[in-house]
Amino acid sequence: MSSATALRPRRTKIVSTLGPASSTREIIRALAESGADVFRLNFSHGTHADHAARYEIIRAVEAELGRPIGILADVQGPKLRVGTFEQGKVTLQTGAFFRLDLDDTPGTERRVRLPHPEIIHAATVGSNLLLDDGKLRLVVREVGVDHLDTVVAVGGVLSDRKGVNVPDIVLPIPALTEKDRSDLDFALDLGVDYIGLSFVQRPEDVKEARAIAGNRAWIMTKIEKPQAMDNLDEIVRLSDAVMVARGDLGVELPPEAVPLAQKHIIRLCRQLGKPVVVATQMLESMISAPTPTRAEASDVATAVFDGADAVMLSAETAAGQFPLEAVGIMSRIVSRVEEDAVWQSMMQASCPAPEGFVADAIAAASGQVATTVDARAIVAFTLAGATALRISRERPSCPIIGLTPTDEIARRLCVVWGVTAQSVGQETPVHTVENVVDQAIDAAVVSGLARSGDQIVIAAGLPFGVAGSTNTLRVAKVP
Repeated sequence: MSSATALRPRRTKIVSTLGPASSTREIIRALAESGADVFRLNFSHGTHADHAARYEIIRAVEAELGRPIGILADVQGPKLRVGTFEQGKVTLQTGAFFRLDLDDTPGTERRVRLPHPEIIHAATVGSNLLLDDGKLRLVVREVGVDHLDTVVAVGGVLSDRKGVNVPDIVLPIPALTEKDRSDLDFALDLGVDYIGLSFVQRPEDVKEARAIAGNRAWIMTKIEKPQAMDNLDEIVRLSDAVMVARGDLGVELPPEAVPLAQKHIIRLCRQLGKPVVVATQMLESMISAPTPTRAEASDVATAVFDGADAVMLSAETAAGQFPLEAVGIMSRIVSRVEEDAVWQSMMQASCPAPEGFVADAIAAASGQVATTVDARAIVAFTLAGATALRISRERPSCPIIGLTPTDEIARRLCVVWGVTAQSVGQETPVHTVENVVDQAIDAAVVSGLARSGDQIVIAAGLPFGVAGSTNTLRVAKVP
């Protein structure tokens, strides 16, 4: 992937979930051409064979288009569910008493199995249990050795194997189940670029995934539990990237708290230089309609104004009737916001203060110099991606080209705001400042960003080829 196609004007990236509506080579290529930068494989659905087939198609499309494409393997995490009922469902009346126990007998209007003893052991009187995506709410009144007696605070119909959320309880369970470990091994062997880690509660959950993945993929931690919000700073620091997973977060937090949580997560990620993706229900109506609601368009725009690195489509492209239209419209919304002078001013005004070391000073200066000399691009030589991430955090006014020696790092940078990555290969190493300038100019010209007479800003490190050594800033003129 040493060649590069013309850079898109859009800085905020788009993640597109693949599924039954988007598994053919023709659709996947069309999604990439419409604006998808990263494809998500949802391991909550489908078989390993399904995901392997999609992976191979993505890599083939990547080679055809001549630009890196990121692949996110999103593992399911621990799913908590009730058991089954004698008649398949019951109606729980508000104010009624209802027991959750370990008995595997089919349930009635008075009780049902809860096959998760860890919930029973961790619950206390007053704990809330949310059923079926929060449609029903139970409050614990008594805790037994093998059961919870509750009162129905919000009633409704409850059917077989509906989900259980426990917003008040830190559960002594890992974020990775046995299924997740199998899926994780499979995805890492495939060569995915990011692992989506679901239902994280504690920093230890991220450390566990890191121990398995090592440096083979970036860990993208999904924030969807109130307990994760309580440990947010350390969780974000341990992660390579973060996803604001508003589905389950919106079940366990009050609706009025979710927008503030989203903004808080994005601000922290920006401060720490971690890519952040906003996900769930962004264009939900496009599952069955060719255009989004105006509220959905505003929701996407808000994420862009907040400074997110990427926005994500889930069922809209995985199972919806209009996957291509969803990506196309999302791309148009993002591009329109980024044309706005207020957005550009907000990005500049919200730059975090540089940290007290050379690489951060070079990153901050690159954006300032680029603005002063009206540079067409900033070219960042980045061995492991850190330099490109630092410069992206500054939200410079011109595009960023990330030059890296490997396809793997180029693909990981696909989720990073404003960065177009190119793998230049290790067969053409740079040894001198002149080599750096020549390679940077070639990249800018091939990308279609710069022409004769234009200026570019170059960030690199001496000695070359040493990670974390960014210490050189150069302005070059295209001959």
